[in-house]
Amino acid sequence: MKLIFKLLLMAVWQATLAVCRGIEMIDKDKFHVLNYIKKEEYTGSMDGMRYMLKKKEKEDGSGLEVIIWPEPYCFAKTPEEKKQRREFALSADGVREAADYLNAVYQEQKEVWERAKWE
Repeated sequence: MKLIFKLLLMAVWQATLAVCRGIEMIDKDKFHVLNYIKKEEYTGSMDGMRYMLKKKEKEDGSGLEVIIWPEPYCFAKTPEEKKQRREFALSADGVREAADYLNAVYQEQKEVWERAKWE
């Protein structure tokens, strides 16, 4: 019985991955994290790619910083040279642009994220 359950679970997981790989991983119309980011760092991951969105204080006001790095390590344990950074406006439009950026980087560097899962 346990083997059947594991095989079923594996099949569902593979089907889910197949569906997800064909669509945007972050739906920018449902990615409402601006109020959260104003107070805390927001972290997530997509199939080998980890990311953080956080408020960044600048001379001309606040901005939104997006940091991307490969699995398996947390932000603090990942070497700086493996992190990618980009800044956006700290606004709803900035969050949508950040979601587009995350999706684009995920698609452009799929091999990096796939490899990271097995390292």
